[in-house]
Amino acid sequence: MSPPLRIALVLNPFTLDTKGGSHAPNLARELLGRGHTLRSFGAPPGAIPRSGEEEEGTAAPGAATLAGFAPDVIVAYDALSPAAFMGARVSRKIGVPLVLIEAGFAGVGSPMQRLLRGVGERLWGSFVRRTRPRVVALDPLAGEQAVREGFDPERVEVLGEGVDLATFRPGLYSGLIARHRVRGRVLLYVGRIGERRGLDVLIDAFAATVGQRSDWALVLAGEGPGRRRLRAQANRLGIGARVVIASRPRDEELPGLIGSSTSLVVPAVDDSVRGKQIPRAMACGVGVLASDLPRLRWLVEDDRTGLLAAAGDRSAWKRALARAAGAPMARRRWGLFARERAEKRFDWGCVAQSFEELLLAATSEREISPVAGERAPGDLPA
Repeated sequence: MSPPLRIALVLNPFTLDTKGGSHAPNLARELLGRGHTLRSFGAPPGAIPRSGEEEEGTAAPGAATLAGFAPDVIVAYDALSPAAFMGARVSRKIGVPLVLIEAGFAGVGSPMQRLLRGVGERLWGSFVRRTRPRVVALDPLAGEQAVREGFDPERVEVLGEGVDLATFRPGLYSGLIARHRVRGRVLLYVGRIGERRGLDVLIDAFAATVGQRSDWALVLAGEGPGRRRLRAQANRLGIGARVVIASRPRDEELPGLIGSSTSLVVPAVDDSVRGKQIPRAMACGVGVLASDLPRLRWLVEDDRTGLLAAAGDRSAWKRALARAAGAPMARRRWGLFARERAEKRFDWGCVAQSFEELLLAATSEREISPVAGERAPGDLPA
């Protein structure tokens, strides 16, 4: 059995809305379950699970506080963030390895994301890279982004997010479906209803294929500025009765909603969509119809766990919907393979084991020598 580690988890203070999203708390929970000692820095109290004997992290940790925890390894979110800079400072000061977790931009990134990234590159990017961190990218595009930003390709590893297989599992039922009186087979979209999501293409393809049948429905669950426009489009095409535009489900409703659907649809037109519902659908034994884009192609295996269709191509999506509707045995096969893939690749236990192996490998490398005399950019007394 591997020796337990003291792990410092440092969150990016400028991502106050997510604080690492669901990745950070789930990873922390799994690492604690493997016997490691963990303390988070930069997260609100109670946001990240921690070891019982450790104090809560603070919203703005100092280098002295982080160093005083005496970690064996530092894990920081977002490769050019203040969290990465703080992690690099302490890593170099006390001679422990640094591991960065990089989610990458959604598409080209928002103006604010690009601004903050640019500031990080100018102020401390080279300093962080000289620490020679390992980088865990949450998908291939995040890995490519890290390499473009100058991180050593040989130290960048793609390791996606996990899914809770006990929460997302086959055989669930949705009260939301019942409330909207949806009957028959369900094509489900969950996410923002707005630009770049390909929902107009999906509705056109649905209207030309299974939307003409009484035993299929299209459910769009989410919020956004496109709801009224898509409702008008569905009515204009004569399929208004077969299209349900529902509010975004609560977290506790999501497993049942996905599990009671026939197929999850992700008709994105570019890589601004991460496809975070895809592993959840696969865990529920639900096949996925997705656009053939790098970020989604990494998750969906064509004609094995679902189907891939050319992004934004109405004809391609018509063929995909017609194929899925006309092949019940294929849908069953996709669902079985999807659950199997989720168990082998997306289970949080498997993801955490791979992450743990990476942390142990990092700590077994030649010990980092504390850097004396090198002043960090904008360095202040700890």
